Amino acid sequence: MPAHRFSVAPMMDWTDRHCRMFHRCLTQRAELYTEMVTSAAVVHGDRARLLDFDPRERPVVLQLGGCEPDELAEAARIGAGWGYDAINLNVGCPSDRVQSGRFGAALMAEPERVGRCVAAMAQVVDVPVTVKCRIGIDAQDSETDFARFVEIVADHGCRQFVVHARKAWLNGLSPKENREIPPLDYDRVHRLKLARPDLEVVLNGGLRTLDEGCAAAGALDGMMLGRAAYQTPATLGEVDQRIFDSAAPPISRRAALEAFCHYVEEACAQGTRLHAMTRHVLGIVQGLAGARRFRQILSSEATRPGADVEVLVRAMGAVAFDEAAETAQAAAPEFRREALDA
Repeated sequence: MPAHRFSVAPMMDWTDRHCRMFHRCLTQRAELYTEMVTSAAVVHGDRARLLDFDPRERPVVLQLGGCEPDELAEAARIGAGWGYDAINLNVGCPSDRVQSGRFGAALMAEPERVGRCVAAMAQVVDVPVTVKCRIGIDAQDSETDFARFVEIVADHGCRQFVVHARKAWLNGLSPKENREIPPLDYDRVHRLKLARPDLEVVLNGGLRTLDEGCAAAGALDGMMLGRAAYQTPATLGEVDQRIFDSAAPPISRRAALEAFCHYVEEACAQGTRLHAMTRHVLGIVQGLAGARRFRQILSSEATRPGADVEVLVRAMGAVAFDEAAETAQAAAPEFRREALDA
């Protein structure tokens, strides 16, 4: 079953390499995305800082932002050479910063340009080149507009579209409002799949739980969760079993945290600040007794100079994990060492 059957959305300032490693402690099968990186930054910037990732994160997709075919092609070539499993072009972000750079959702007004970008990237890499888009922008939001956009981009070689099922208002709404105010239209995404069964169509936007995702995605090729996966990461512990039909039981919250402790220990030894990693785990204990104390310990102590994995271990000790449920669920993935002793 392809990894894009379930994916965690690219989210600026959230889905960095530490976040992805934590999510990988919960699911071995889900497709993970980087934050959006501009093609100019990849070509001219600090590539190690921008692109380095742990091989255990795979499958992982590099999301690029840009509008120049040659520059995007070079960035895609570099990304594929770095080991990413696919390259995704951002044609959905509505932020002012993205619009000023003439990429993101603003590019939906220029389907021919998007097509040329996709074709240029696909020509120089052997991994899939995909597009993440909206169903429309501003007044250019009819079903005909959307179908024309997809047709032109597909004609240039794109076989997979990840569709946030809202239009984007580029003038008048903030990025946050663009995630909430324009109404969702899942039916339009389903009609796209019916019209173009040759394409892989992945649904994104407004999905809060696996149950909602399964119901909304239906016969589509996959679903993508964003903030729900980040804010309630325990959801990811069920993905391998429910979405990918894994015979193993769900990954427990305790097991995921114990696995992450080993990554934290390694990363701290290499100079990574503890808070850069633990900021991503605050939602994992939601609903458990001791969750508030867990968050307090991490928020107050993880930022201190020299803070290390023992802070996370101590925070875990404040949580009353459901022992019966934890026993029935799976241990951490087999590539990780045994849990640290508290």
